[in-house]
Amino acid sequence: MGPRVGFDATAAVRQAAGIGRYTRHLLRALIDRDDDLRYRVFYAAAGARHGRLPPGIPARALPLSDRLLNLVWHRWQLPLPVQALIGPFDLFHSPDFTLPPVAARPTVLTVHDLAFFREPDCAYPTLRHYLQHVVPRSIRRATRVIAVSESTRRDVLDLVDIAPDRVVTVHEAVDARFRPKPVEEARSAARRAGIGERYILSVGTLEPRKNYERLIDAFSMLVSRGVSQRLVIAGGFGWMYGPILERIEHLGLGERVTILQPDDDLLVALYNAADVFVYPSLYEGFGIPALEALACGAPVVASRTSSLPEVVGEAAILVEPRSIEDIASGIERVLASDDLRVRLSKCGPERARDFTWEEAADATAAVYLDALGG
Repeated sequence: MGPRVGFDATAAVRQAAGIGRYTRHLLRALIDRDDDLRYRVFYAAAGARHGRLPPGIPARALPLSDRLLNLVWHRWQLPLPVQALIGPFDLFHSPDFTLPPVAARPTVLTVHDLAFFREPDCAYPTLRHYLQHVVPRSIRRATRVIAVSESTRRDVLDLVDIAPDRVVTVHEAVDARFRPKPVEEARSAARRAGIGERYILSVGTLEPRKNYERLIDAFSMLVSRGVSQRLVIAGGFGWMYGPILERIEHLGLGERVTILQPDDDLLVALYNAADVFVYPSLYEGFGIPALEALACGAPVVASRTSSLPEVVGEAAILVEPRSIEDIASGIERVLASDDLRVRLSKCGPERARDFTWEEAADATAAVYLDALGG
């Protein structure tokens, strides 16, 4: 029998997007590998939705409230190790920034970004203070740290005192459902959603780090130059989303901007039918929406910051996210050139094929074996 891996799937059941999506896809790919690793999967039960777990994966629900989970177990390190709740294992993996108490076993921690240090104004003050306290301590405790990009790995080494050989880059990936579709099929789905056929798309939670206020200003600039497309923002409402909505109204764009929260099937169609996909984020640890857009063949305009150049490579137009004019010019450049759109649409899926969950699972399993010493 092979090594037993304790795996914390709390993010998979609590979060629909972001780290939740990463955890679900990685866990599915790990369990589907043909190897000797065995998994003890658990999640904190309060407010969680077991139905979000990949089908066929047994998992144990732990009776931990948000307060007990975040404050008492993670921050104060309540002397109740994971083993006491889920049984013995040989290695523990937390895919979501923080390590709970673990009794003397190799541990692996995934760090997705250090935005709470690099862009501190883009996080709730209380959450920022919590993460700034708990995450560096968890990084130092971990036997191995998985960074989801080289950019994130550099941030970890810059900001936390840890030996470089303990931090390994394992890229995130894109689900196979994100792929090119017949354009008319995608446009039909967009029409049924009330969007229409011609639009500029951006995807991500409405929050300051995603830089939507500057995107809306850039869109207003394009409207004044005669651009006919709508702006579609696909994402849930995060923290401090109010100024984003206020900016839309202040600029008189209420009839030209659509905000919605699509399911994955509609999201695939939206990527496929978009005239251009724009990802002007101020900071990303990886940037899965940009990779999803590439995989669907959408022409992509992305920020020239953090991990995004590493993810999109030569398959996108890069812009300075703090420059409204540069964002507008990048979008305008794509809209004005059929040749450029065709080139980007062809390059995107080719680039996305470099990032698969099977490869991510293989690399993660290799980190497990390294942490186990063999």
